[in-house]
Amino acid sequence: MAIGYTLMTEQAGPAELVRHAGLAERAGFDFEVLSDHYFPWLDEQGHAPNAWSVLGAVTQVTDRVELMTYVTCPIMRYHPVVVAQQAATVGLLSGGRFTLGVGAGENLNEHVVGRGWPGADRRHEMLGEAVEIISRLFDGGYVTYSGRHFLVDSAKLWDLPESRVPIAGAVSGPQSVDTLAPWCSAMIAVEPDAELVSLWDKANSGSSPKIGQVPVCYDPDRGAAVRRAHEQFRWFGGGWKVNAELPGPPAFAAATRFVTEDDVAAAIPCGPDVDRIVAATEPFWAAGFTHLALVQIGGEHQDEFLDLAQRRLLPALREAAG
Repeated sequence: MAIGYTLMTEQAGPAELVRHAGLAERAGFDFEVLSDHYFPWLDEQGHAPNAWSVLGAVTQVTDRVELMTYVTCPIMRYHPVVVAQQAATVGLLSGGRFTLGVGAGENLNEHVVGRGWPGADRRHEMLGEAVEIISRLFDGGYVTYSGRHFLVDSAKLWDLPESRVPIAGAVSGPQSVDTLAPWCSAMIAVEPDAELVSLWDKANSGSSPKIGQVPVCYDPDRGAAVRRAHEQFRWFGGGWKVNAELPGPPAFAAATRFVTEDDVAAAIPCGPDVDRIVAATEPFWAAGFTHLALVQIGGEHQDEFLDLAQRRLLPALREAAG
């Protein structure tokens, strides 16, 4: 089982993220994922640097860890031909360590280009076309495409890595599995849903990676950890069907104004207890996930978390996951 570290662009600036990436590799994490946002979820998080610029720098301070966007939305803010070029370039810079994670996105980040926010069915149609375009560009040669949502006129990637960049698709149900499984070699999901894993395996050969994510808030003082998790991560409990629709940090603040510290502490392991963190990961292993990325809440609290990971947490997680 592979244990990953999340470079969360919503809670740290670009230089800090690059430094954390190097520390996480030295701490012993197997892979690192990077969020691709234009806004933080809440004002309190306070950051949103460009993910692709950060990734380029991260490739130069790491040597071993696999890298991934978690996730990029290639349907509005980026045209899919641009995403394909960015992914191929990071694949080259990383020496073949990069996976392009894609999903249908959130209004939070995509509304900035002024095209409105499509309904879920249309977003999945757009994502299907986008991933097909990206995949065809990864094949090499010129691509011309005329779809319902995208046009491509004689595009070609002139710099492709020797090994094709894998694509991982973020799924939440049968519709997204049907859309992404033909083009993607890995599954991304945030819920430890064994039925979703089964659907994916039936559609995608049964042996592809399944990648999840778990937030934690380590701090020697549990009370401080609970307060920080509530301040910066109370948006997490809304679920993705809600989170995809809200337009900006003020909307998330309003939607979560009745979420209490106790609510957050019940959902996210907070404090110094390694066993609680391990327990929060177990449903993913039980559901059939092969990869799990941890999110340490609080951009200024990464060093102490990475120290804990190296000394105690990673050995405990690997023992529990078998």
